[in-house]
Amino acid sequence: MSLPFKIGVLQLSMEPVEETVRMARACDAAGFDAFWLAEAYPWWRKHGYEARSSTAITAVIARETKRIAVGWGIISPYTRHPVEIAMEARVMQDLAGDGRFLLGLGASKIFMKEIGEGEKGKEVGPAVVLRESLEIIQAMLAGEEVNYQGRAFSAHAPALKPEAHISRARVPMYVAGTGPVMQKLAGSHSDGLLTASITTPEFVRYSRKNMEGGARKAGRDPGSIELGSVIVGSIARDPRKGREGAREMAAMYLANKVQNIKGSADVLLQCAGLTFEELQPIADAMERGGRKAAAQAVTDEVLEKACPIAGTPEECIQRIEDYRAAGCTHIMLEIWGDDREAQAKLFGEAVLPHFRR
Repeated sequence: MSLPFKIGVLQLSMEPVEETVRMARACDAAGFDAFWLAEAYPWWRKHGYEARSSTAITAVIARETKRIAVGWGIISPYTRHPVEIAMEARVMQDLAGDGRFLLGLGASKIFMKEIGEGEKGKEVGPAVVLRESLEIIQAMLAGEEVNYQGRAFSAHAPALKPEAHISRARVPMYVAGTGPVMQKLAGSHSDGLLTASITTPEFVRYSRKNMEGGARKAGRDPGSIELGSVIVGSIARDPRKGREGAREMAAMYLANKVQNIKGSADVLLQCAGLTFEELQPIADAMERGGRKAAAQAVTDEVLEKACPIAGTPEECIQRIEDYRAAGCTHIMLEIWGDDREAQAKLFGEAVLPHFRR
C-alpha cells in the first residue's frame, strides 16, 4: 500500500490562543495537510511560556479552519482517562467533521516526571498504558458496549443507540514513540508512529524498522502505517535568515533533552551524531539567559547535525526529500523565528507545490 506524502505543521500549546489560531489559519491558507498541536508542560514556564490545554485550543482551531486536518500531537493518558479522551475526541469530530481530526497519544515522559507518574517500581509500564488507552478509545468511538478491565485502566459504558447523533467515521489514531517498544506498538496497534523533535533521516530509518517489525508481528501491512516526524524548521529567501529560527528552536529542544529526558533521548541523539557533552553548553546557556542565549550556543556544526528543514525554499525542498527517502510519510514541521505566518505563506508558495506534482 502506498501512502500519500503529507507535509504539516506542529506547534506547542505554550503561546496565547489567538496567536496559535492565527497560525493555524495561515497554515490552512498555505495548503499544509495538517496542523498538529502538541501539549506543552509546565517546564516551559522557566522560559517565559505558559502551558495550555491542547484539546481546548484544537477545538477552537477546528471551528476556525476549513480544509486542514487538525491533530493532537500528542496528549497523554497519564493526564486524562481514555474515556475522557474519547469524550474530547467526540467534540473534535463535531467541530472538524469527518476525516479532519487526527488523534495522537504518547506517554510524554517529561509530563510523567512532573506529575510523579511512571517512576521506577510502578507495576504498569508506558506501553501497557498506551495499548489499553488505544483499545478503550477505539471501542468508545465505535459506539460499542465497553466492559474493559486492564492492568492500567478499567472502563464501562453501554452501547450507543442507533439514533444517537454522533459521527460514525473512524478516527485515525497515532502513537508517539522514541524507543523500540513504543515504536513497535505504533506498528501493531495504531495508524501511525510520531517521532520526536530533533528527528533526523537516520532516526527515521531506525524508527521505520521498529514500526514495521511491530506491524508484521501483528499481521498488519507495514506499508499502510504512517510515519510522522517532528522536524524543526524555518524559511526565508536569504539562507542565513532562513536558518536562524531553526537554530533557536533547536536550542530549546536540545537543552530540554539534556535537562529532562536523557535516557529516552539517547538513540535520538546518537542518530544525529550528537553527544550530551556537545549539548551541555546549550543547556547551561538556556538556564543562564533563556532561549536567545541558548541559540547563540548552537554552533553551525550542531545545527547541521540536527537536520532542520531550514534555509531557502530550495534548501528546504532538498531536506524534505532527504526525509522522504528515509521513510518519513508525514513531515510535522515546527516553524520558528520571525513572522511565522509569513513563513507558512512562503512554504505554501515555494515548497509545497514541489510535492504536489
